Amino acid sequence: MALTKAERRAKFESVFAFIRDELVAHFTKEGLPAEVIDWYRLSLEYNVQGGKLNRGLSVVDTVEILKGRPLAEDEYLKAAILGWSVELLQAYFLVADDLMDGSITRRGQPCWYRAPNPSLASSTFKRPPIGLVAVNDSPMLKSAIFQLLRSHFRKESYYVDLVELFNDIAYKTEMGQLTDMVTAPPDVVDLARFSLERYSVIVRFKTAYYSFHLPVAAAMYMCHIPETYTTLLADTSTATIKPYDLALSIFIPLGEYFQIQDDFLDFSAPPEVLGKVGTDIVDNKCSWCINTALKISTPAQRDVLERNYGRKGDLEAGEVGGDHDVKAEGKDHAAGGACEARVKDIYEEIGLRKVYANYEQEVYGQLNELIDAIPEEGMVIDEKGQQVTSHDGLKREVFRSFLMKIYGRGK
Repeated sequence: MALTKAERRAKFESVFAFIRDELVAHFTKEGLPAEVIDWYRLSLEYNVQGGKLNRGLSVVDTVEILKGRPLAEDEYLKAAILGWSVELLQAYFLVADDLMDGSITRRGQPCWYRAPNPSLASSTFKRPPIGLVAVNDSPMLKSAIFQLLRSHFRKESYYVDLVELFNDIAYKTEMGQLTDMVTAPPDVVDLARFSLERYSVIVRFKTAYYSFHLPVAAAMYMCHIPETYTTLLADTSTATIKPYDLALSIFIPLGEYFQIQDDFLDFSAPPEVLGKVGTDIVDNKCSWCINTALKISTPAQRDVLERNYGRKGDLEAGEVGGDHDVKAEGKDHAAGGACEARVKDIYEEIGLRKVYANYEQEVYGQLNELIDAIPEEGMVIDEKGQQVTSHDGLKREVFRSFLMKIYGRGK
């Protein structure tokens, strides 16, 4: 009997304790002080758990789809370790991002750099925050990935592929973060830096690679899918498939669709539905909404955007007393007072909801066409024309499952 969504998540979560204990045991083996070991354990528990786990679960789901059957226990453990490795990479990015952005909370609790320093427990004084120690904690989360890969995959033929994959995706995502920070520096609002072209670069490097391509590519390596394979078709012709390139050609536009959807929901979804108050406008985010608005707005509408975007409070740029240090009022579920409201009014005036609806329908059709074009028919053969038994090639269901989780979501 197939597991429910909640049961699948619970099974995946149960592997975290195994991973945590193994990583902590390695610290102990290295002879590190007890308070350092306790700090590391807390960092893992605090930063890696608590998310939606979509990326990590996608690894397990993809392995099952590619193998076409439920996984044996040892297979499940390996797939889950790869899934948690993706979650570790996510945690690495988030700890660093929160520090750079000066964020306050993450997943319903203080950001790690703002959490109380665990090594200074005392009943006589208030513990200071972790602060800049988080600069070291962040890359340690990434290093844990390679410790796990070495421990569980070193004897596998695809071990080097996994190491190179995680290194490459981390590097690309860091490129995306740099592009984002250069485009929208902290405390600098300059909409002239924004464009849909720049936005597309940020999304591809900062989101699409690690959120979509990484989980599936890791699963593909585990399922022994090679860089290239040949399929013998019914008419006796052959087709050469490059599965990793093919997957990436779908996941780049799919990842862009996901981020555009996320940006639109930040503006349009009520907080009680979204689960948080949208802050892209007051945080000066280089989002799809503002870039689309800048492209289609009139000069008068653009002027309103220039004077209000990225501002907290009620005073526009140029007004007496208007500055970027004004704290958000948060009235009526708004993060930024009258300035934010003026920007949202422009979004409504230009018909941003309709623009998004048209985009979603168009991209949904395009993605389905790309997925349908994946060659599933025929038999995978080797260079001698014999059937390959180690894998069955790429499956459309891998990509369809991602698309159906995203399409039409409201939060």
